[in-house]
Amino acid sequence: MTSSYFLSSVLALILVLAISFVCCCSSMASTMDSKRSALRGGNETDRLALLAIKAQIHQDPNLPVMSSWNESNHFCMWHGVTCSRRHLQRVIKLNLTSLKLSGSISPHIGNLSFLRDLRLYNNNFTNKIPPEIGHLRRLRILGLPNNSLSGPIPANISNCFNLIILDVSHNMLVGNIPSELGSFSKLEYLDMHVNYLTGEVPPSLGNLSSLGILAAYGNNLVGTIPSSLGQLKKLKHFALHLNRLSGTIPPSIYNISSLLSFSMGFNQIQGSIPPTLFRILLNLQFFSISQNQFTGSLPLSISNATNLAVFQASGNKLTGQVPNLQKLRSLVKFYIAGNHLGSGSDGDLSFFSGLTNATQLELLHIASNNFGGTLPTSISNLSTNLAVLDVYENQLHGSIPAGIGNLVNMKQLGLFGNMFTGNIPTDIGKLSGLGRLGFHNNRLSGSLPSSLGNLTSLFLLDLQGNNFNGTIPTSLGECHSLLLLDLSRNNLGGSIPPQVIGLPSLSIYMDLSENSLSGSLPLEVGKLKNLGGLNVSNNMLSGKLPSSLGSCAILEVLVLQGNFFDGPIPPAMASLRGIQELDLSRNNLTGEIPEFLAEFRVLKQLNLSFNDLWGAVPVEGVFNSASATSVVGNTRLCGGISDLHLPKCKSKESRSPSVKLTISLISAFTLLGIAMLLTFLFLCFSKKKSKATSSSTLADSILQVSYNTLLKATDGFSVTNLIGAGSFGSVYKGVLGEDGAQVVAVKVFNMLRRGASKSFLAECDALRNIRHRNLVPILTACSSVDSRGNDFKALVYEFMEKGSLEEWLHPNIGAEDAPMNLSLVQRLNIAIDVACGLDYLHHHCETPIVHCDLKPSNVLLDNNLTGHVADFGLARFLSRLAHNVTANQSSSIGIRGTVGYAAPEYGMGSEVSTSGDAYGFGILLLEMFTGKRPTDHMFVDGLNLHKFVKMAFRERVLEIADSSLVQVRNPSQSPNDADLEECLSSILGIGVACSVESPTDRKNIGDAVSELKTIRATLVG
Repeated sequence: MTSSYFLSSVLALILVLAISFVCCCSSMASTMDSKRSALRGGNETDRLALLAIKAQIHQDPNLPVMSSWNESNHFCMWHGVTCSRRHLQRVIKLNLTSLKLSGSISPHIGNLSFLRDLRLYNNNFTNKIPPEIGHLRRLRILGLPNNSLSGPIPANISNCFNLIILDVSHNMLVGNIPSELGSFSKLEYLDMHVNYLTGEVPPSLGNLSSLGILAAYGNNLVGTIPSSLGQLKKLKHFALHLNRLSGTIPPSIYNISSLLSFSMGFNQIQGSIPPTLFRILLNLQFFSISQNQFTGSLPLSISNATNLAVFQASGNKLTGQVPNLQKLRSLVKFYIAGNHLGSGSDGDLSFFSGLTNATQLELLHIASNNFGGTLPTSISNLSTNLAVLDVYENQLHGSIPAGIGNLVNMKQLGLFGNMFTGNIPTDIGKLSGLGRLGFHNNRLSGSLPSSLGNLTSLFLLDLQGNNFNGTIPTSLGECHSLLLLDLSRNNLGGSIPPQVIGLPSLSIYMDLSENSLSGSLPLEVGKLKNLGGLNVSNNMLSGKLPSSLGSCAILEVLVLQGNFFDGPIPPAMASLRGIQELDLSRNNLTGEIPEFLAEFRVLKQLNLSFNDLWGAVPVEGVFNSASATSVVGNTRLCGGISDLHLPKCKSKESRSPSVKLTISLISAFTLLGIAMLLTFLFLCFSKKKSKATSSSTLADSILQVSYNTLLKATDGFSVTNLIGAGSFGSVYKGVLGEDGAQVVAVKVFNMLRRGASKSFLAECDALRNIRHRNLVPILTACSSVDSRGNDFKALVYEFMEKGSLEEWLHPNIGAEDAPMNLSLVQRLNIAIDVACGLDYLHHHCETPIVHCDLKPSNVLLDNNLTGHVADFGLARFLSRLAHNVTANQSSSIGIRGTVGYAAPEYGMGSEVSTSGDAYGFGILLLEMFTGKRPTDHMFVDGLNLHKFVKMAFRERVLEIADSSLVQVRNPSQSPNDADLEECLSSILGIGVACSVESPTDRKNIGDAVSELKTIRATLVG
């Protein structure tokens, strides 16, 4: 019984333990399943928030970085997502920087409650910043720069009280700076520059006790600077320039001793610079107050700023003397132009001696002040890094120090508008890199030194308004980069050197007027094919006007008055159809007034007075306006409009019967001769037509050339005929045919260069079956061997008289034949030409063609300035790419084109597309109207030409436009500022839309053509 009971108890205990074990195992299994489930699905709130964020993002199809955001991966493994180790499955960082994303920022971003770091730099997000970001209490970094965000800065961002960095720069934000931002006790970096922010700077920003950087420049802020900002004792960089701020700078700001840079330029600030400023700001490296209304003097304490690299105070109302600068050893740039500094007496430039310690000095700009005395000899001891020295428009006298030749890296030297005397130092020829030399409106004398010919980089030489004598040195003919030459209002004599007047680079203006030059006008004047203005008036020139003047087809101004020219007005001048002002008065010209002058549609002023012209005065064109035409002093002229008050021309007497009979016979024989000639021509044409049916179209319609023919046509591929060079070869000017009737451009491929043969075939392939007025016409191809038995390949094109667009946009690069500046309408016409050519390639060819290398040097201009797209060496057929491109080929295609113009997706290995050409056209359009290359040195730290224009769009268009479009305008032909601003805004808007980073968001070339034509129609009526 006992044994049985014991056994039963043991069994019961075992059963209880077994049940407990099973339950325990079950519970553990359930727990493990729960954990596994959590690991698989993660925090549901964060996962759903990320999916909602993805839903509002558009990604570049060529860079599908968001493809990792799918259910097959845990969201902590998604691209740009970082989860916490401490709080499992919670997102703490979202970094989608520079991924070419667009769309908008989802309000669900506010559900990532553990987020500490949000970076969406360098994308193209649009719409507003969602106020839900204010829910992210743990957020420390909020980086949204370089996007297209609009709307205001949400005030409730202030709820993110842990923020250390807040960067919303380079967007399109509007409205006021929220005063609530002043609650960020931990904020160290606040950047809002280049937006459209308005209103005043809120005083509450003075509460940002940890702030080290405050940047809000490039907005439309108004009002005064709050004194509370002086409480920012940790502030290092203070930048509020390019706004509309007024009033004075509170003294408390000047007491922030931690400042390294202080920038308040281009506002409306008044007041003076505190005398003790540089005793407090001992660490200051950058100081800018240019273009304000500061008064008073420069403080003596500036000598304490031993770390100062840049000092900018131009365009104010500063007075007094410049203090000693000898301790500023780190100085690189010193701007004080456009003030009232100096006393107009000796010793004003004594501070030059102190500047000799600044061994890194590159720029010294002290022009337009009241500095007197002489230019110190210590100038020769300034830094050899000095590139710009401008002391023009002061009251300086004495001679130019001979030691100026020591400044061997000088690029710009401006001494004009003073009272300098003596000679030009001969050692000026040592400045071989000098680009601009302006000594005009002084009292310099003596002969012009032949060493000026050593300045081979010179593109502007202005010596007018002095007392120079002797002759024009022939050595100036060596200055092959010269665009503008002005030697007027001197005492120069002798003849005009053919080497000088034949400089083909001259394209802006050449003025030799008001001297004592004699002899004839050299025939070499015909080499000035790109010159805009020529003035040789009031000299003692004689002889007949050379017919070669007719080759100066770009001339707009021609002034020959006050000489002794005789003979008739040459018929060759009929080709000067762009002439706007023509003055031939006070000469000894004879003959009748040519009818072609009445056909010049853009001629605005014509002066033929005081010559010996005879016959009837036309009544058409410029002759229809008495205010625009002068013919007085020609006693044998008659007719014309009544306002000219000339006698009527005598009518011809009635002809006698014998005369009438003679005329009748002559007419009859003339008609008979014409009939016989037409019959002969018809028979010849029929014979040629029958022969054409038995030969190929190519052989009859295109020149057939050999290597020897091209060798002869280019004078042995002479350097003198070289007109350009590219990646795969060189281009020469040539003349084909025994009579030299066919002027051509011969592109010779360098067969030693890898890819040259492929480029030759690609260009042949592309140009074989395409014909369009805006594509460069190809005449023939030559594939042969040269005299040494090496492969020889060349393409022969029609020669484009006006060169490339590159030469017109950037004439200061020193290339020969650099043309004059293009007008607004001319640039617009060329832009339309290029767009039409691309539209044809993309949409109207049997097989769409992508050019792949659109840039100014590949746009050629004919005699009428019609644009032609050229160089198809990188062109590709779209259909072939779609089926035949291998992975390696795709990679090579990805880097096709030229840096700055090639679409960004090509750099990622993407295949070429028409949107890639759209990008290149957009950049080209921006370059044409801003005058800036996409590779300009100013484009650093993420700034590029597209962003530069986008930043200034609408509000500051006239500031970024090419200065020649804004400053050098003819009021009678150019739109007013409001119309010009609207026109440029529309054009640049197309450029920006074509050059966005995302290919899918770029404007179509066909749409660009339509919009540009609409702009032109509005502009020219």
